[in-house]
Amino acid sequence: MLLLLLLLGALVLLASSGAFQSLLAQVLAKAGPIVGEHPFWGAALFVLLSALSAMLAFFSSAVLVPVAIHTWGELACVLLLWLGWILGGACAYGLARFWGRTLVRRLVSAELLARYEDRISRHSSWGLVLLFQLAVPSELPGYVLGLARYGLRRYLAILALAELPYAVGTVYLGSSLLARRTFVLLALGALGILFSAWALYTLRKRLGS
Repeated sequence: MLLLLLLLGALVLLASSGAFQSLLAQVLAKAGPIVGEHPFWGAALFVLLSALSAMLAFFSSAVLVPVAIHTWGELACVLLLWLGWILGGACAYGLARFWGRTLVRRLVSAELLARYEDRISRHSSWGLVLLFQLAVPSELPGYVLGLARYGLRRYLAILALAELPYAVGTVYLGSSLLARRTFVLLALGALGILFSAWALYTLRKRLGS
């Protein structure tokens, strides 16, 4: 949670920085026409990078969100980001289910994997798995549930439901950054942090750890 608070503080400072806003405007002015000339491939690349961010802890597509908002608008950006995260979760699930633990240990933290692998199974309730998806880093649940051979259709439904509010929140954070709405940025970020903290606390309570 400390990392999230530091990230939020950095975003607030950037939103109020004239130098950063000037640099961001230059980036958008250069990137917008390029993506506009290749709308399909631009959208496909954004979805692919969003999928990778849902599979790899060290990679994030969040830095591309302002460009996506500037190019396609908020609603389209939410849908593309949501689709990418669903695709990434589904790929993580498939890799774990069909390639096994040896591969998964190279992609996610062995400590996190061990912490939840013994507590989440194919028989876990729908509500517990939803809470798990909401509470932990997005790259983890797909691998854990794939190893557990949790039902694919149930997992995809939970994944879609859990990722939607985060996609909306991420896009509106990006939009607030572009518009320099510092108060809105701070309020949305704080709300997201509180929600994540509640989900993690509730998950740990349910799991007894």
